[in-house]
Amino acid sequence: MNRAAARPVPRGVWLLGPAFVAAIAYVDPGNVAANLTGGARYGYLLVWVLVAANLIAALVQYQSAKLGLVTGRTMPEHLGERLRTPARIAFWGQAELVAAATDIAEVIGGAIALNLLFGLPLFVGGLIVGVVSMALLALQSRYGQRPFETVIIGLLTVIAVGFLAGLFISPPDGLSVLDGLIPRFDGTGSVLLAASMLGATVMPHAIYVHSALARDRHGRAGTADDRARLLRATKWDVVIALGLAGVVNIGMLLLAAVNLRDVAGTDTIAGAHAAIGSALGPGIALVFAIGLLASGLASTSVGSYAGATIMAGLIKRSIPVFVRRGVTLIPALIVLAVGVNPTWALVISQVFLSFGIPFALVPLLRLTNDPAIMGESANRRPVRWALGVVVVLVVALNLALIALTLAG
Repeated sequence: MNRAAARPVPRGVWLLGPAFVAAIAYVDPGNVAANLTGGARYGYLLVWVLVAANLIAALVQYQSAKLGLVTGRTMPEHLGERLRTPARIAFWGQAELVAAATDIAEVIGGAIALNLLFGLPLFVGGLIVGVVSMALLALQSRYGQRPFETVIIGLLTVIAVGFLAGLFISPPDGLSVLDGLIPRFDGTGSVLLAASMLGATVMPHAIYVHSALARDRHGRAGTADDRARLLRATKWDVVIALGLAGVVNIGMLLLAAVNLRDVAGTDTIAGAHAAIGSALGPGIALVFAIGLLASGLASTSVGSYAGATIMAGLIKRSIPVFVRRGVTLIPALIVLAVGVNPTWALVISQVFLSFGIPFALVPLLRLTNDPAIMGESANRRPVRWALGVVVVLVVALNLALIALTLAG
């Protein structure tokens, strides 16, 4: 159904919501693995990476939402109209692979949480996560986006409580946090981990889907006043949602830096959970596991939404949501069934995601800079420069990642 038609624009908090759904991608289980590993291995060293990544994410997500609101079309739809068939199919393929890698991380994270909470085998936990995510997607399909957003915001609240509660018991050192804001690395391992954290924080599929979330919720702005009001509300939506996601991500790293530094066995989420229980008590460990479960359930639903948006826009095909959910669940279940270290799989999935970031950022930059597409809402020169710097930095980090990976 075409939801891009102009419609009356409401006021107040009713306009908030799409960015909170996109923000779930920034606090998924891949983030948990990358951030806990970063804090446990390097302490406060990589705080600056998360701060920079979150600022980049807020800038980028607003651009994606703006594209959907101003043009009434999603980012994949714009690309589908402009790319020739071979390039369009290739672009769709890499975008779907990135979405699949995301889904692997999210299902594995939920399975780990169910194992920690109830002792379920990882494979069984993965199946349960898949079934529950189908129910969440059915909610969106039957009742529309607003109830879906409400559930996702509730899960985001659980995630925030679950991952930040430990900081109130054992707070970080303020001077060390400030020292962590100074950009630097400590060997190639920290560069690889920084790329993983970037891949976990600037999510390609969230860039694609936010244009759809904003468009599907609000439609295309019909008048200049409506457009200005929607864009102003969208800025607040992005700032609040991505700000919360950033606080959660930084909080996870600080939790590990304070409680897990140089503690044996914390290179896995299960080991980190046990160490958190030893350091902060079983109550905090329980809340942490519940937050991890909420993260897996919410993020895998958003990932499936993103995959549908990518397919519809680039190759103009759609498949039933339950079929898509079933197909994308298979790789994660295979990883769980063959006994791959789940935390290692999470971190590697985030490294893989970082390769897809330039393919999302560069087209977004070109589309939102173009007055022929955006009209008066095209990016002004300062934003163009800022986005250009972001793209260059991200691509440079990914090239460094490739070189480090090839060098072993």
